[in-house]
Amino acid sequence: QVQLVQSGGGLVQPGGSLRLSCTASGSIVDIVTMGWYRQAPGQERASVALLILPETTQYEASVQGRFTVSRDNAKNTVYLQMNELKHEDTAVYYCRIREIDMDYWGNGTLVTVSS
Repeated sequence: QVQLVQSGGGLVQPGGSLRLSCTASGSIVDIVTMGWYRQAPGQERASVALLILPETTQYEASVQGRFTVSRDNAKNTVYLQMNELKHEDTAVYYCRIREIDMDYWGNGTLVTVSS
């Protein structure tokens, strides 16, 4: 059974950087998309950064130019590099990997941007 294990969240000051990682245990084939979503308090979960294989990326407008999604095939890992973090980036971040007929989610990691 495939599980997605996330790491890298925490507390950071405005203007700082964090890198989130999401590693899949087990074999995942026929990946269609790999991406990151976030859910702030009182809000719905929404897409932040999406990697449409092989190399197309899509970003939510507010993170364009600040966040970068990437992957390491050998490690079955997808990353989210977050720079110039703002208070409004505070949320629980979830990774998601979609195969043709399966959909996997990570358990979420909290990112808090605060001085």
